[in-house]
Parts: sequence; structure tokens; C-alpha cells
Amino acid sequence: MPNIAELSFEQAYAELENVLEQLSESALSLQDSVALFERGKLLTKHCQSLLDAAELRISQITDSGDVKPL
Repeated sequence: MPNIAELSFEQAYAELENVLEQLSESALSLQDSVALFERGKLLTKHCQSLLDAAELRISQITDSGDVKPL
């Protein structure tokens, strides 16, 4: 499995969807289910941090299209 920190938002979101599908459709062992759940939590956190960073960048853009310094 790839390192979560290196995934783009789109890659992490696609993997998260795959994790959710596996958890809902597969007859996994408890250990495998817990490992998938943990990966899903990490993917969720990564996606949220990427969204937060994008939101911050957008909020810094002025009406004229310039970027406000922090």
C-alpha cells in the first residue's frame, strides 16, 4: 500500500471508497477489518487536511484575483 502522505486528494479518496466497499461487502476477518478501518481513518484525516489547505488557499484569494499574504 502506498504511503498516505504521498497520495493526492483524488488518490486518497478513491482508496477510501475502496476501503469502505471492502468493509461493507467482504467477509473479512476481524483483524483485517480493523486494519482496513484504521487505514480508512488515516485516509479520511489526510483528505480533510488537503481540503483544509485548499480552503485556506481559496480564502486568501482577493476579489481581484491576488493572493493575500498570511
